[in-house]
Amino acid sequence: MSIWRAIMKKPQTAVRSHHRKQGSHQEGKKKCVLSSSRVKPSTPNADLARQQKDVVLQAFSPYHLFRDTAEVTVFREKLLSWYDREKRDLPWRRRAEGEVDLDRRAYAVWVSEVMLQQTQVATVIDYYTRWMQKWPTLQDLARASLEEVNQLWAGLGYYSRARRLQGGARKVVEELGGHVPRTAETLQQLLPGVGRYTAGAIASIAFGQAAGVVDGNVVRVLCRVRAIGADPSSTLVSQHLWSLAQQLVDPARPGDSNQAAMELGATVCTPQHPRCSQCPVQSLCRAHWRVEREQHLALQNLPGSPDVEECAPSTGQCQLCAPPMEPWDQTLGVTNFPRKASRRPPREECSAVCVLEQPRARGGPRILLVQRPSSGLLAGLWEFPCVTAEPSGPCERQALLGELQRWAGPLPATHLQHLGQVVHTFSHIKLTYQVYSLALDGHTPVTATPPGARWLTREEFHTAAVSTAMKKVFRVYEGQQPGTRKGSKRSPVSTPSSRKRPGPGQQVLDNFFRPHLPTDAPHLNSTAQ
Repeated sequence: MSIWRAIMKKPQTAVRSHHRKQGSHQEGKKKCVLSSSRVKPSTPNADLARQQKDVVLQAFSPYHLFRDTAEVTVFREKLLSWYDREKRDLPWRRRAEGEVDLDRRAYAVWVSEVMLQQTQVATVIDYYTRWMQKWPTLQDLARASLEEVNQLWAGLGYYSRARRLQGGARKVVEELGGHVPRTAETLQQLLPGVGRYTAGAIASIAFGQAAGVVDGNVVRVLCRVRAIGADPSSTLVSQHLWSLAQQLVDPARPGDSNQAAMELGATVCTPQHPRCSQCPVQSLCRAHWRVEREQHLALQNLPGSPDVEECAPSTGQCQLCAPPMEPWDQTLGVTNFPRKASRRPPREECSAVCVLEQPRARGGPRILLVQRPSSGLLAGLWEFPCVTAEPSGPCERQALLGELQRWAGPLPATHLQHLGQVVHTFSHIKLTYQVYSLALDGHTPVTATPPGARWLTREEFHTAAVSTAMKKVFRVYEGQQPGTRKGSKRSPVSTPSSRKRPGPGQQVLDNFFRPHLPTDAPHLNSTAQ
């Protein structure tokens, strides 16, 4: 008998409708009981136990839970056995496994978890290696300057992560006696920038605390294994996923258990092309069961029908199932789960930016960089002088010239040349840079530089704490210089792979142009992305 038929034979579970318009008291009870998928009354009062059970049934069907401890045990064993065979050899894993000092081990995990937030593993490996070579301990990082930190971080994006990481290191050294907090609760409470996910990862991997974690990979695995079709970013679904993760973490090997779940999502249970035949927990996956059932019905030329346990009766919709207006798509298979969260498109902004160069400066040509404010987007990084502009605004050139003169004194407006444009998307902003250039050729070189400005050689620019966007701007500028590749003056910047970089040793620079994932959302980061 096939898996789906075995499921169909189970008695239907009565699920009460969930009324959205409830009093605050009832809502409070719901939030309380959703902290665990195995709800037990906090007191021996039988009435309270019944009330808690009723609230759970109003929220979702038991179909989305694990049936018993035996099923949980099988899941853990299959997942860990697979992880022991198939896990990737990553530098942070080697460092954590070989470190006997708990504080150094926690630091090694902490750095990797922060770097991996919203960033792919392939990109992080080189950054992590250089970081740990430069600052192998918390004490080393605490002594570093923010300029040094930003310089090494340049190109990873989400620069506030670096500032919070160094701030956390300084707090550990200056206020906590050099010892990293040992539990997920105290890590989250005491360290800046450490959210629920990062705290759980450090506590489980470095200190062996049985703390579950939920990142983007774990969300995908759990939504498929338990056929959760509702929006995973909603409060109710998020609480349920954290409850499942806590239930599944193996207390004997919590760090490996969490990493195994993330590894599964990163390498097998992938977003677009999952390799279900290689999944160690396929036999426990309700999404896979659903695919088998739909295929069987299609072969028999029978209409599709919901599993008796899958959805609530007609009196109300299970809050963990996909909404009725989003029916099962036969072509998607298990990738029907999880539901794709609707995201607001990034707002569009425009800036005018200028590469100002002194070709005849003492010691060779130099370009002007100015430092951004200490807070906000790209805080503390260096950039070419720029101003906010309106698309095709008539005053763009004049405003940009005024900004340049603020840093370098009187300049010839007639020499300001438009080179093209660069489009760079941050997590919430799509920013179009209109790129200009101005050479001080034939004019007295600038000698006095106001605070917050620096004149750098081209070589110094490539190792400075500048953003990926500014590197793109500079590539447009280099493409217009004599002896280099020519390009269209008003066409958007071409993709990094289409450009040839002059000179050797440019592999590090390549990393700056690798695409990063869009949006510390604690459940969207991962050591196995």
